[in-house]
Amino acid sequence: MLQVTDVSLRFGDRKLFEDVNIKFTPGNCYGLIGANGAGKSTFLKILSGELDAQTGNVSMGKDERLAVLKQDHFAYEDEKVLDVVLMGHEKLWEVMKEKNEIYMKPDFSDEDGIRAAELEGEFGEMGGWTAEPDAEELLHGLGIGSQLIDNKMADLETNQKVKVLLAQSLFGNPDVLLLDEPTNGLDIEAIQWLEDFLIGFENTVVVVSHDRNFLNNICTHIADLDYGKIQLYVGNYDFWYQSSQLAQQMAQEQNKKKEEKIKQLKEFVERFSANASKSKQATSRKKMLDKIELDDIQPSSRRYPFVRFSPEREIGNDLLYVNGLTHSFDGEKVLDNVSFTLDPDDKAVLIGSSEIARTTLLRILAGEITPDEGEVRWGVTTSRSYMPKDNSSYFDGVKTDLVDWLRQYAPPEEQTETFLRGFLGRMLFSGEEAKKKANVLSGGEKVRAMLSKMMLSKANVIMLDEPTNHLDLESITAVNNGLKAFKGSIIFTSYDFEFINTIANKVIELKDTGAIVKESTYEEYLKDKGLIRS
Repeated sequence: MLQVTDVSLRFGDRKLFEDVNIKFTPGNCYGLIGANGAGKSTFLKILSGELDAQTGNVSMGKDERLAVLKQDHFAYEDEKVLDVVLMGHEKLWEVMKEKNEIYMKPDFSDEDGIRAAELEGEFGEMGGWTAEPDAEELLHGLGIGSQLIDNKMADLETNQKVKVLLAQSLFGNPDVLLLDEPTNGLDIEAIQWLEDFLIGFENTVVVVSHDRNFLNNICTHIADLDYGKIQLYVGNYDFWYQSSQLAQQMAQEQNKKKEEKIKQLKEFVERFSANASKSKQATSRKKMLDKIELDDIQPSSRRYPFVRFSPEREIGNDLLYVNGLTHSFDGEKVLDNVSFTLDPDDKAVLIGSSEIARTTLLRILAGEITPDEGEVRWGVTTSRSYMPKDNSSYFDGVKTDLVDWLRQYAPPEEQTETFLRGFLGRMLFSGEEAKKKANVLSGGEKVRAMLSKMMLSKANVIMLDEPTNHLDLESITAVNNGLKAFKGSIIFTSYDFEFINTIANKVIELKDTGAIVKESTYEEYLKDKGLIRS
């Protein structure tokens, strides 16, 4: 159990937390959510003891062990992969080291023998005899093969190092597990394995993630960090979001009969509770949901950007024809004979093992670069808007404020100060935020600014390269809903399962030679490939 009592923290004049009291109990998985900058990662550092709160304290049960997912991927470059995982249980690792050092002594004394016997006892009590096979099992589950376990960390690729550090945090059955963005850098198979591991984990988990599908699959509770306080809610992310939106609607619509809204809210809780009985978290979540009182559901004070793409004209009969696209960088082919056709109303996701290939294809389709070979032919009725993964060229060195920055992309009738400030306000740049200099915007603010630019274009074809990067859950949800409702066509890349699965109706997988095209949802595509359960 992890107990937080009266914890407060300020940075200068900025209040992050104030008198936070919360108890994280065994058998539950808590999704810690909050807007960018709210202090989620900072709160995890307080829980782990890496950072001291100014008031209050964090406590655990006697002899309980806490494990944290490390973020420094280069911290163990000279260590063997298997050893890095074993280091996750610090006490066991220290016993192993001392024990081995004693046995390696050339002049083994009686005292050494007594100490070695003590250490062997401790070693056995902590599960030392199965430590190495347990560590190997974690690595295999995350996709690190046996051929790599004796390699040094320096020999691994970055995504493999991420998996090793994740295995390190999971090793040894910690009493409390703190995970900050654990799915970053993981492939579909590894994410699915991690979900299964956490669902079967009997101790306490606190996780920060922007992956809504992951939070929905593993969380029994949502811990909502807002205005310096943390409020606990039973259920996963979708339940928190939908119920808080209903409560917000009920609070705002005072002119309607309260009884009608209460009935609607009750029906929602009952419906979600029934669905929970079929989900992975099954019994425990359903029992908790059955006990929910209406007073337990509170409106969220979260602000969501207003994302709506409205094309100026419909697409005609032809959308896009691509034939034989080939392109190289520094003599290395990144696209080789790529061909496909898209029809009006297609919303296509580009997938494949190479990020460079996906980005290069989008840049070619957007007209930023010319292919070495092949043809791209857009329908004459199409108008296109593109958001690159690297948007720095739109902001670097630009010293105008955000209103003037957006004005250059607006049609003449929408270039007034009043219109632009109102538009930016709906994208969460309210008041003085709209007068920020464009070159000092944060990563998330730049993405919201680029989305504003795209909405003003009124294009009927939208191209986006990993658009959820840098966004908080609220903005991701708003963009997701905006793209689902879009009446034009979309070509995009993303790692977000729910984002892809709720938008795409066509999957284009880029291979070493050519492309595979399938009309289906992303989930159906993965099932057909045997990458997720049917």
